[in-house]
Amino acid sequence: MSVLKIQFSAILIFSSSLLFAQKVFSVDYASQADIKVFVVDYESQADLNVYKVNYKSQAKGNDGLWYFVDYKSQSDKTIYFVDYQSQADVLVYFVEYESQAGWRKNPKRYLFY
Repeated sequence: MSVLKIQFSAILIFSSSLLFAQKVFSVDYASQADIKVFVVDYESQADLNVYKVNYKSQAKGNDGLWYFVDYKSQSDKTIYFVDYQSQADVLVYFVEYESQAGWRKNPKRYLFY
């Protein structure tokens, strides 16, 4: 019975990572967005460090690995880039390396679930 529980747990963990993948689509209007995003100038200002991946399969979990899809229907979340920090739900900083991606401030993590 414990082997079955382990297998079930592994399936849950794997499927939840797929559900929370960060395939994003940038919309034209704030009213269309799930999340409003502002890009900050410095990493220390960010809630989330984002790395843009090249393939959908690389966008795993809720760890700032974003893949920008071509169509809204392919996305997990729609985002709108706002002009002012005060308009944003989350502040992001785009990093150069995948290993730098991740949440800096956990309270806003729920936005991408």
